[in-house]
Amino acid sequence: RILIRRAAKEVQTAGGIYLPSDQTKNANQGTVVAVGPGIRDVSGVLHPPTLAEGDSVLLPEYGGTKVKIDDDELYLFREDD
Repeated sequence: RILIRRAAKEVQTAGGIYLPSDQTKNANQGTVVAVGPGIRDVSGVLHPPTLAEGDSVLLPEYGGTKVKIDDDELYLFREDD
C-alpha cells in the first residue's frame, strides 16, 4: 500500500482568473508520503515497491481510501492503482 497526499486544488487559472471553490476539481496529482514493504507473489517472494517517499504521482479520479491523520487528508492506494 502507498500513502499519498493530494496536491492542493487550483483556485487560479493560468490566465489569472480565480475560480470559486465549488468549481475546482480534486487534483489528480500527489506526493508519496509512505510506502509499504511490497507485494508477495504466489511463491512467497517479496517484490519491493517501485515508488519511494517523495515521488510525484498521477492519481485516478476515483479510488483510494481516505485516511484522516491529525488535520491532513491522505489517501491509501494499492501500487497497482
